[in-house]
Amino acid sequence: MSLIDISQKVTPASSVFPGDTRFTLRRVASLADGAPCDVGTIETTLHIGTHADAPSHFVPGADGIGEVPLERYFGPVRVVERIGDGALTADEVRAWNPIRGMRYLVRTRTAIDPTEWPPAFAHLAPDAATVLAQAGVVLFGIDTPSVDHQESQTLDAHKALLAGNVAILENLDLTGVRPMPYELIAFPLRIPGADASPVRAVLRTLM
Repeated sequence: MSLIDISQKVTPASSVFPGDTRFTLRRVASLADGAPCDVGTIETTLHIGTHADAPSHFVPGADGIGEVPLERYFGPVRVVERIGDGALTADEVRAWNPIRGMRYLVRTRTAIDPTEWPPAFAHLAPDAATVLAQAGVVLFGIDTPSVDHQESQTLDAHKALLAGNVAILENLDLTGVRPMPYELIAFPLRIPGADASPVRAVLRTLM
């Protein structure tokens, strides 16, 4: 067995949704300046790099990321591939024969540049999200910045997934990952009430 890191690197150059807070790392104590240790502080959007969306991100009063059950972010997962920027349709999702209790990650790009906000990207059509929710899928992840179209004001795919308690991962780096079963480990930080959290997403091979 081996581990495959499917997280984007987080740096000051990391792209963010236009107008959102970029990542900064500032040293507040430094060994080089005679301090007993290095200490840093960060400022960032919670949606930086590879991250988990909380229900409160798109539904007022819903659970923050610190309240979402951890079990959704750990367990069997299947990576599927569909290269292209168009919407993932309900028929495409049905072709996966989604399994109750399974997690699905979609590879839509052959290369990832975490410093560039893509002008167009793949996302879930709302009825495709409903197929996943009704099938009892535990988690859905994608290698683009959002499960919804980037111009969406209603986030219908997010809401359709929430209707089935499907956890959401976005901005994965699935470059070179073969479509097959794995084990997923992608825990968010325990931040009560937060609308999202960066994650260190990892796939563990099964053989």
